[in-house]
Amino acid sequence: MVDKYKDMVYSIAIKILRDTDEAQDIAQDSFIKAYQQIGAFQGRSKFSTWLYTITYRTAITRLKQNKVEIVTLGDDIDAIADHLPGQIDLLQSKQVKHYVKMAIDKLPQIDALLVTLYYINDLPIKEIEEITGLSKPNIKIKLFRARKVLESDLKFLMDNEQGANNESK
Repeated sequence: MVDKYKDMVYSIAIKILRDTDEAQDIAQDSFIKAYQQIGAFQGRSKFSTWLYTITYRTAITRLKQNKVEIVTLGDDIDAIADHLPGQIDLLQSKQVKHYVKMAIDKLPQIDALLVTLYYINDLPIKEIEEITGLSKPNIKIKLFRARKVLESDLKFLMDNEQGANNESK
């Protein structure tokens, strides 16, 4: 069970807590809770959704308890670049990853998590709804707004980069 789900469990925890030590603790706590509560799993959703919900709630609880400061965002941002407008294609792959990471780092924690779950982990809205407890319309609105913010931020960063390149020529 741990081998199959550890990456996603950690990914959820790191997106919320943005601290590697805290995320590792939450990942471990999530698996322990899942093991202890396996009898409560009723099969109304996929096992992974149930486990990710435990992780999400555990991380949110820890965040509220510790008021963890936003530090960083994970490096698994490749999938985001595939969903952004064509102007990003002008940048080389490493630059895209760098700029996308910078833009995501500026998003609120929940928005960054939703973007990660939907675009990077390809989870359906229904499953994200079960994991986070947010309503389907709320998730869609937050994703729409996050895409707009990312698009705006990335356009600004790209324009600045192109301006700097033109000045150096």
